[in-house]
Amino acid sequence: MNIIDELQWRDAINQQTDTEGLRELTETKSISLYCGVDPTGDSMHIGHLIPFMMLKRFQLAGHRPVILIGGATGTIGDPSGRQAERSLQTMEQVQENVDALTTQMKKLFVTDGDNQVRMVNNYDWTHKINVIEFLRDYGKNFNLNTMLAKDVVASRLEGGISFTEFSYQILQSLDYLHLFQNEDVQLQIGGSDQWGNITSGLDLIRKKEGSEAKAYGLTIPLMLKSDGTKFGKTAGGAIWLDPNKTTPFEFYQFWANTDDRDVIKYLKYFTFLGKEQIEALAEKVETEPHRREAQKALAEEMTKFVHGEEMLEQAKRITAALFSGDIRSLTADEIEQGFKEMPTFETDGEAKNIVDWLVDLGLEPSKRQAREDVTKGAISMNGEKITELEFTVSAEHAIGGKFIIIRKGKKNYSLVKLQS
Repeated sequence: MNIIDELQWRDAINQQTDTEGLRELTETKSISLYCGVDPTGDSMHIGHLIPFMMLKRFQLAGHRPVILIGGATGTIGDPSGRQAERSLQTMEQVQENVDALTTQMKKLFVTDGDNQVRMVNNYDWTHKINVIEFLRDYGKNFNLNTMLAKDVVASRLEGGISFTEFSYQILQSLDYLHLFQNEDVQLQIGGSDQWGNITSGLDLIRKKEGSEAKAYGLTIPLMLKSDGTKFGKTAGGAIWLDPNKTTPFEFYQFWANTDDRDVIKYLKYFTFLGKEQIEALAEKVETEPHRREAQKALAEEMTKFVHGEEMLEQAKRITAALFSGDIRSLTADEIEQGFKEMPTFETDGEAKNIVDWLVDLGLEPSKRQAREDVTKGAISMNGEKITELEFTVSAEHAIGGKFIIIRKGKKNYSLVKLQS
């Protein structure tokens, strides 16, 4: 299957500048293509992944990806999708973010001995240009009326846009021109909000290199969930790729809890499963939705890709233990991940009667209620029911010397931490 045909089957193309031209080019030669990300933070979230997964698909089809980290454009701020000006970061903060994203990209997309993926930083060629060169050699090629008509600028005119953000499209255009001239890059891909920036780059290339220059642009559709809400957000915020921001267990659970209406779309976008595998899973969604096989496949593929096999197995262990109630099978680290969002209490570890312990911590409203719940078998500690009113809780019950897990009823879990 031609890469363009595959992307169309995956519903991964929003706009193309020349559909037939790009199809012919990709069928006749191995091309270089690029996608960029600005270092606005020290980690990408899953929304950032979408165009880079498409970049990876091109690589698997025999093409040569270039990953651009926007060390220069990140100091300016892309106005795309924004209603107000960005707050400028310090140069030191931008560099820290560049280093973090570079490490993240290498982990995800560059394997040992792989010379097919190149990583570049646009600061390397942009910082050498002085203001006179910028205005004469590049600014002269941009028509003000055309720039104002771009959606990204037009949407900001009423509220105001600074010259800094207004000039962002010139800087990104300069990137495409540089890569076209120096890295033989002929295609830029990006999210749907990057269409204006991409077409500006193509205009600059043709003004500098001639109207017959073979350069193309392709954007990925904006991804929304079936209920119309933004993809990749939860009550706790964005789903980050950094395990310190979103644990592998939380990451796994995000995908495992995907709505039936969205799961096949996500499998097409984010995984490298083939057409037959995805179609078989689509049939399972229709005939056996309760088994959630498509969601399990999605969660496993994505967690393994981003965090590796070991962290995937850990996430599955935590999931299985929470489902079965076999809490003692978990390590302290796994408990910390699995119970991160659950109510948390602290204890000094002093030995106490179970009734007093529950009330003193605030897990029960009164001794009467505590005695009733214990005798009825409604209280479990570390997966084991506590039914004796004379039971004594001590530091010895803490898993890994750190945590005691209390379950009240069937689903109400609480995490009790021993004070260090």
